[in-house]
Amino acid sequence: MTLPDIDWRLVRRILIAAGTAVALLLSAATVLGTLAAPADLTLKIAVFVAVAVGLVLLALVSRVAGIIWLLLVNPLAFIVVNWPAIYDFLDSALRFVFEPATRQLVVVDCYDDGGCSGIWPIVFAALFFFVVLTSFAYTTLLERRLIAFFQQRIGPNRVGPLGFLQPAADGVKLVFKEDFRPAGAYRVVYTFAPLMKVLPVMLLFGVIPIGPSIIVPWFAPSLGDVWFRVPLGLADPNVGLLWLLAITSLGTYGVVLAGWASNNKYAMLGGLRASAQMVSYELSFGFALAVPIMLAGSMSIGDIIQGQELIWEWYVFQNPLAAFILFIAVLAETNRAPFDLPEAEQELTQGYQTEYSGMKFAQFMMAEYLGMIAVSALVAITFLGGWQDGFGLVRTAPILGPLVMGGKIFLLLALMIWVRATLPRIRYDRLMQYGWKVLLPLSLVAVVWTAVAVVLGDLFDSPIVYGMAGAVFFVLVVGGVWLIIGRERREEEEQALDPMITGERGGIGHVILNVVGGLLAVPFVLFRYTLNALDSLAGVAASD
Repeated sequence: MTLPDIDWRLVRRILIAAGTAVALLLSAATVLGTLAAPADLTLKIAVFVAVAVGLVLLALVSRVAGIIWLLLVNPLAFIVVNWPAIYDFLDSALRFVFEPATRQLVVVDCYDDGGCSGIWPIVFAALFFFVVLTSFAYTTLLERRLIAFFQQRIGPNRVGPLGFLQPAADGVKLVFKEDFRPAGAYRVVYTFAPLMKVLPVMLLFGVIPIGPSIIVPWFAPSLGDVWFRVPLGLADPNVGLLWLLAITSLGTYGVVLAGWASNNKYAMLGGLRASAQMVSYELSFGFALAVPIMLAGSMSIGDIIQGQELIWEWYVFQNPLAAFILFIAVLAETNRAPFDLPEAEQELTQGYQTEYSGMKFAQFMMAEYLGMIAVSALVAITFLGGWQDGFGLVRTAPILGPLVMGGKIFLLLALMIWVRATLPRIRYDRLMQYGWKVLLPLSLVAVVWTAVAVVLGDLFDSPIVYGMAGAVFFVLVVGGVWLIIGRERREEEEQALDPMITGERGGIGHVILNVVGGLLAVPFVLFRYTLNALDSLAGVAASD
């Protein structure tokens, strides 16, 4: 494979232009920060002279030399001018870490201060949704690279280093795509349907915590310089899990309305398929979420996570059947393979997205990948301990919570992509049959499993009894699944040997088939002979 020719002069120009922009921004920030800093006038003049020298180098001597000078001098000047404030910050931080006795005097809960309780949710929401939207963009790249790995291909690697700018290129392409609207589409519904698909997914993140409360420095006029304990979540209502269950069901309306408003038969069929699929798996989804509610004794997401601090307390080990059902149900809820029938290209071109293009199509893609991230976070919260690492490290260092949560979400996303690369799309009738006849009964078994185990554990006030009850139910579930699979195999073998199905000339099936066929043929034979007789009589009459 030959590498494409690279115009190094163009690359150099781009790098110099980017470096110049960064250097000028740093210079402006340094000058403004120096003017506002309570430093000595001589020190301020020295900083201004150093910045001016860099600007002269940049403008008159050498742009490369000027860029290097400014990139080195500006951070150093910022540190020198603001050294007293930096020193105080480091001193307070080190005292906070190494002098625990002083923590209670300086740590204030954010909700106890009006300024912090009003500003922190806005700051956290902006940062959190920026991270979520960036994660959505790079989830598309993760899927393409993993699918390429499973298929022994290279994958996207041309836009940016190792292809990391591919999401930006895809976004620019969709922005400049024509926003086409079919002539017969219902304009208002057609326009708002993508928003009705995206907004419920965005609302899910409002109650998903990414870590425990952490300590950050803050300045409150009424309290002075203090450390505030701030939550890493927007809200933790008492019915947080019920909120998640309710919001996930709202996405169905966007899909159905998109299919109906497009005035396209394929889009309508895709919308109907999606709604039927979501309704079919919603019950199993809800029953699976009932298991962590019973185990924690609360619908609060914070309480559910706090009940899974150690790895053997994770609910996936207390009821693996419910965890498996929840994972399958969220695959169906997000229309992921092998449950991607609403978007089957071979049957429905693109399903309910057929008539959408440009940014409206991008909104559907955003909803799908944000949904993947949201349901991965949901599975991590309910059965994998959420931001708990399982060994108590997060309790000692709360800043590790977001990293642990992000790692679990990443692994679940990789598992969903692995399923897509491995399993084929199943038939629609089998999809519905699996949802109603297999997954729903198993979800009821999982609920009974946990209910009986919890009641026995509370009755005898012993975790050993709870574990024994769970083990007995696990054996019963495995045995029941084995019996069902064995019965289905026997039925398939009997059907393979049945002459009624195989069409072999032998056995009672062949006799019954001949008798029934003969009886059905009698009226047709009589009708044929009657027509022949009438034709003969008509011929005789015509000859006379």
